[in-house]
Order: sequence, then C-alpha cells, then structure tokens
Amino acid sequence: MHKKTSIYTNNSIKQYNIPMENRNFTLTSDNLENLKNFAQTLNKDTSTMINEALEDYFINAQKSLLEKKLEDENAMTNLDFNEFWDDVDV
Repeated sequence: MHKKTSIYTNNSIKQYNIPMENRNFTLTSDNLENLKNFAQTLNKDTSTMINEALEDYFINAQKSLLEKKLEDENAMTNLDFNEFWDDVDV
C-alpha cells in the first residue's frame, strides 16, 4: 500500500508517495500529553511537530556520530610527548 508521506525541508513541504509497510509507533502517555498540549499552545499540527522533532534528532545524531568518529581517529593518531620521543634517536 502506498501512503502519501510529507517530507519537510527548509520550511517547505514536499510530498512523496512512498511504499510503507504497516508500522506501529508507541509513544508514552507523557509524550502524547505534551504533544497535545504543545500543539494547542503553539497552534501547530502534531504531524509537523513530530517531523520537526525527528529532523532535530537526526541532525544531532549525525553530529554525535561524526564527533565520535573524529575522536576515534584522533585517539589512534595522537601520541603523548613521551610516546613520540621514545622511539626517536637524537
């Protein structure tokens, strides 16, 4: 079954027909209550709020992964002063 899916990029909405399997998403009662309350307070559609939150999540997750990768690369190449000079004949 093809469902119309909205994709939000740079404050514009693009809709695509993407084949989706049946998916179940479970939200805690606190998150559901907050979603309802903030939707009313901010006068926003809950789907928009969820998509914005997911975009932020994925941006932060990608940033964290890149930082971790950089730390791992630095850990393999950084030698302290003694480690560097121990094998150098002067």
